[in-house]
Amino acid sequence: GAPEGVIAAAAVRCLGGDFQGKLEYRNESERRRAEEMGILDHERVYKATELASGNIIFVATGITTGDLLDGVRFDGRMETHSLLMDSQFGRIQWIRTLEG
Repeated sequence: GAPEGVIAAAAVRCLGGDFQGKLEYRNESERRRAEEMGILDHERVYKATELASGNIIFVATGITTGDLLDGVRFDGRMETHSLLMDSQFGRIQWIRTLEG
């Protein structure tokens, strides 16, 4: 979906990468919704800088354990695992937080 493309563009830009993406509609309802939002060129290819522009701070926290982040754990207190990336300073930071 389009929101996921914007999130991916932000993360990729923080890592110094680039990509291009095009809207693909699953049905006519999605196409009409895009038109209502002002998107009239359905063949346009978007660059990462168009989807996520300027200085970007990207933060993600794992809910369930995956390849990139550990999920939330409860062992008397709550532990979360997050990733923070900053495009302006090229910072990539892993954050473990214990609460309780």
